Amino acid sequence: MSGGSNPKDFISIADWPRDAIERMLARAHELKELRKRRECFRSLEGRSILLYFEKPSLRTLVSFEVGVAELGAHPVYLPPTQVKIGERESLEDVARNLSRWCHAIVARTYEHQLVLDLAREGTVPVINALTDYLHPCQAMADALTVAEFGDRGRDRVVYVGDGNNVAHSLIHIAGRLGMRLTVCTPRDYRPDPRVLSWGAEMARREGGDLRLESDPQTAVKDAAFVYTDVWTSMGQEAEAEERRRVFASYQVNMSLLSAAPSDVRILHCGPAHRGEEITAEVLESPRSLVVDQAENRLHAQKAILEALLAGA
Repeated sequence: MSGGSNPKDFISIADWPRDAIERMLARAHELKELRKRRECFRSLEGRSILLYFEKPSLRTLVSFEVGVAELGAHPVYLPPTQVKIGERESLEDVARNLSRWCHAIVARTYEHQLVLDLAREGTVPVINALTDYLHPCQAMADALTVAEFGDRGRDRVVYVGDGNNVAHSLIHIAGRLGMRLTVCTPRDYRPDPRVLSWGAEMARREGGDLRLESDPQTAVKDAAFVYTDVWTSMGQEAEAEERRRVFASYQVNMSLLSAAPSDVRILHCGPAHRGEEITAEVLESPRSLVVDQAENRLHAQKAILEALLAGA
């Protein structure tokens, strides 16, 4: 997420102050309640929001398009094959032209640098809807879900699996909000050391706790929430067989959950590969908050859009 006029100040959740994140999450909850009562809140009437998606998407695309429309703005979907950034037109020209037509850009890309460059060259807010490095909108929905079904400052979230973009943004938001987070991965698949270092320092500053584990059975012993993601992300398909071998003992199944408290809840950002990182039995169990978590993408993203655009 970046703030258009000075994009380098707000590149990720790590760059936002805690009180701003808390306000967005409180607003997300309020917007969720308004929607339940079928009360319209068209705070972005007359705006147009550009949706640029390189990667396939269900949750991110639909939740952003619906959210933009419900806030009274107009979503404009631009497929990458139409613009071919860096091939048909330079990134600079694309960003500057889009900034004259649209009030914000939502970008879901492979390379993280592309989102940074769009923010640098454009003059409107750019929202990171996922890159290979970060997934901040997902982390906002995760924090909203944890607060709804538990105590965000007390309950431990245990992430089990690959130290990927989801793990990076989870560390960022846990650090900022003083959450208790355990990241459990194979040693060679840990998150970026820079993210871990920042997360550990921020946890100390904000009263949270960041732990690293490599044994899933140990990691989940005090978990209020167990969170997992796919072992092979988009663009890593050539590694799929090796990753299935390495991560086999990290599957979230009933055997693993037997080592956790009996009231543990399950999170997954989706899409889920049933039978790989999580079993269908766990995904469909009463412990699962996966659909609630997916719904919260809508409300969190509406709050983000408002924070960046309302009054602008």
